[in-house]
Amino acid sequence: MATSKMDNQSKQRQSRAVLDWVLSIGLAVVFALVIRTYMVEPFVVDGISMQNTLQNGERLLVSKMFNARDLKYGQIVVFSPPIVGAGDYIKRVIATGGQRVWITNGQVYVDGRKMPQPFLHWRGASDTQDHDTVAPFVVPPGDVYVLGDHRAVSEDSRIFGPVQLSRVHGTAFWVIWPLNLFGPLQGG
Repeated sequence: MATSKMDNQSKQRQSRAVLDWVLSIGLAVVFALVIRTYMVEPFVVDGISMQNTLQNGERLLVSKMFNARDLKYGQIVVFSPPIVGAGDYIKRVIATGGQRVWITNGQVYVDGRKMPQPFLHWRGASDTQDHDTVAPFVVPPGDVYVLGDHRAVSEDSRIFGPVQLSRVHGTAFWVIWPLNLFGPLQGG
């Protein structure tokens, strides 16, 4: 009779251990889903439109905990472009709602101020600037104007216009791959 009591206690301990593991794994999954849904999401750079800042295949973390109305010049955002069937894009904020923006011979002006662009992709000493021109206009409230750093190949607001803040998913802030670049996003 003592053996059967010990067997029952052993089975109960094993059952509790299994239940503890199941609960721990379940809580970890729920916690991970909450983080990914509301706080931070991974993103893979697809293409070369953000060179030299970002390279094709780099993996980043994107913060979903941001106030879209606090976006500023130079921040890198992930968003759904107003293009049917396109996946998410990653570009740099150039102007926000209410700001007047234009481009003359590749130089960006916001509210009359010539903006620094140290992040632009340079192809070589003889070709250091794009030559785009965009007529002045005011970015509508609730929108942002975005451009890629490699302007010659970037599909951005010059093509599809300003992006509604409701389409912005988050701000890129951390490189997780490749490991030699692991750390805070430089130039963002």
